Amino acid sequence: MGAGLFDLWIRGVAVSAPEATLPRLSPLGWGRWAWRNLTSMRTALFLLLLLSIGAVPGSIFPQRSIDPGRVADYLAANPRTGPWLDRFGFFEVYASPWFSAIYLLLVISLIGCIIPRTRLHWHALRSQPPRAPARLERLGAHATAEYAGSPAEALAAARALLRGKRYRVHAHDDSSVSAESGYLRETGNLVFHVAMCIVIIGVAAGHVFGWRGDVIVTEGQTFASVFPQYDTFRAGTAVDANTLPPFSIRLDKLDVTFERKAGGAQFGAPRGFIAETTTTERPGDRPRNQIVTVNEPITLGGADVFLLGNGYAPIVTVTDAGGKVLYKGATPFLAQDNFYTSVGAIKVPSAAPKQLGFSGFFLPTAEPTYANGPRSVFPDLDNPEIAVSVWEGNLFPGGRPQSVYTLNTAELVEVPRADGKPLAIRLKPGQSYELPGGRGTIAFDGVARFAGFSVRTDPGKGLTLAAALLTIAGLVASLIVRRRRIFVRVAPGPLAGEDAARQPGAPGIPASATLVTVGGLAKNADPGLAGFVDELAAALAGRPTSAAPAARTETDVT
Repeated sequence: MGAGLFDLWIRGVAVSAPEATLPRLSPLGWGRWAWRNLTSMRTALFLLLLLSIGAVPGSIFPQRSIDPGRVADYLAANPRTGPWLDRFGFFEVYASPWFSAIYLLLVISLIGCIIPRTRLHWHALRSQPPRAPARLERLGAHATAEYAGSPAEALAAARALLRGKRYRVHAHDDSSVSAESGYLRETGNLVFHVAMCIVIIGVAAGHVFGWRGDVIVTEGQTFASVFPQYDTFRAGTAVDANTLPPFSIRLDKLDVTFERKAGGAQFGAPRGFIAETTTTERPGDRPRNQIVTVNEPITLGGADVFLLGNGYAPIVTVTDAGGKVLYKGATPFLAQDNFYTSVGAIKVPSAAPKQLGFSGFFLPTAEPTYANGPRSVFPDLDNPEIAVSVWEGNLFPGGRPQSVYTLNTAELVEVPRADGKPLAIRLKPGQSYELPGGRGTIAFDGVARFAGFSVRTDPGKGLTLAAALLTIAGLVASLIVRRRRIFVRVAPGPLAGEDAARQPGAPGIPASATLVTVGGLAKNADPGLAGFVDELAAALAGRPTSAAPAARTETDVT
């Protein structure tokens, strides 16, 4: 029939082959197909790549949980693209449905990969090494030697050598020995993948049940751990912001030292940050004096308190034309360089008829000429000075949140001097300045330091740390350990060389020897396999008498 179809095809007659009828998958079949594809290693790697790509917008766009003011500014500056980005969760990437879906699918895929591999590995651990091939010289690495003894003694010697090297040994017959090693490689691989899943679960637990709050505390001030007191606050979905641990921290003193040796590359570099605090864990508890440093946080109410930032807070008083105090307090300014040239804003919403705002610089050691603009030449308080401009109007346009360090000048007008030129005020501690147009006065009373505290709880950190250490251990084991199978086959044979011509029973010389063939297989690339086979053959050739001949080895690594 095949020849007939071929003849018709040669003659140009069209032959229509019968269409293949594929079986239709049931819902159960489609489910199996989807599960097999989801739990493949290729899918897991793709999801891992997708997760890393999905995290990119979180570092490009401002995140609402970290800085809602910047998100509001971005939406106001981009009225067309901003709302669409917001709909797709680009301003809250790590809590968005699509990022959570990738995260969840990755965990399921990893678990689906691990379960069948664990089952296969368990069966491999319980099974015996396979039977030795009939012709070991066909293996990639092999060697031969003459053992001066009987085949049984040769096999016993081979078993002892292999067990001494931590091989699992089994004899399927009286002429061969099979051995395996390197199961720790697959164990390490499985440990690595299981630990990766635990890391993901630990990070997820931290995001769901953990919270983080940041706050700036000036010397002499007390911070109470309640939600409205935090400058920024981010909580997991299972955290109730109204049930935070009720501890308090009073910053008694922030001791900062800088390198004063002039001319060196380290001039002005910080040498130490020590925050002296008075803390209470619950209302009514006895206060305790505690020290917080950069690398030594304290624990209050189950939350870790870290010292992350520091700076200066000029103490400023603003009064109206009648002398009424409109604003008085320490206002933190944010350092911009290593010499603490700091920027900040003083907002006076109670001023009338228009709100007042002051924006500018604080200089702990001011360069007096301002030749290159306001800047500090040393980070410590050697010559403190503020330089600010004055604005009036609406400080909070649209009621949008904004940074405490800057003014939103969208609905503000800069106040000029009496001659119409831009007004720039420079004040040293103890000095004051009368604002033009009967707007009142601004006085620079002094300087206080502030400390930036970060309060965090992460219930998954211990689990994540342990799992991270396990991933390292598993990865090292999977990279270092070699999976090998070693086979030894024996056969009776005469002694080689001059010993073969000697008469049986001659003193000290055995009458016969055993031909030993050693072969090895590796599951992956193993440059040391051939050397191990040669070493084993040589060790067998050296037993048990000094008259034993040297080993003859043949190695062919493909």
